[in-house]
Amino acid sequence: MNLKKIILVPLVLGVFAGNIFAIEESAVKNQYPEKYTSEYILTELKPIYKKVSKEEVVYVALDMLNGTSGEFSRKAILGNNLSGYPVKIEFKDLKEFGDEYKDFDALGYKKGKKLYIFINQKHKYAPAGAIAALLSHEALHQDEYNSLAEETYAWTMEAVVWCEILRIYPETSDDTSSALVARENTLKKLYERGKYSDKYIKKTVWSNSGYKNLPTTSPGFENL
Repeated sequence: MNLKKIILVPLVLGVFAGNIFAIEESAVKNQYPEKYTSEYILTELKPIYKKVSKEEVVYVALDMLNGTSGEFSRKAILGNNLSGYPVKIEFKDLKEFGDEYKDFDALGYKKGKKLYIFINQKHKYAPAGAIAALLSHEALHQDEYNSLAEETYAWTMEAVVWCEILRIYPETSDDTSSALVARENTLKKLYERGKYSDKYIKKTVWSNSGYKNLPTTSPGFENL
């Protein structure tokens, strides 16, 4: 694959560096909230989100960002971003990019002017709400620059959105057998431990070995 620039987004929490993220997820019992019937997805969601992905669960995940702090990310994915184009999203074996990426939860890259988000294929059957929270983070990375400040903001956004989704959609599965749900619950605990601030998320980001070469700030994220 001829990539102009890979945007490294090592979305593997350091505390979960073991086998939990190597487990292939099976379909959860309630992947979507009740209102997302097949007919609703086909008639209401697909026309809006088909330019972004071919995956039904992505349509639901993006729609679940409505009414949350992730609305900015939803609009960014639809095209209101620095590239001016919709962000393409698909599930993929991230090992294709190299062994060092195989356990990442997601990977973004920029090719020409267009942005792409690849979600680790092991999360294809995770609850749509957990995928929504992940996408709220990923959509904040819109150029080839990254930083500790940017990651801290993105991780905090993900935690906030997960908390909101659990409140809006109480039926959302919190089954920790899902590796992605386990990730989201860990972020939620860090956020709550910091009394709903980025205090402990920031500490986790700064200690993450995947970010050891990042600068402290990047364009748009100058404040720590």
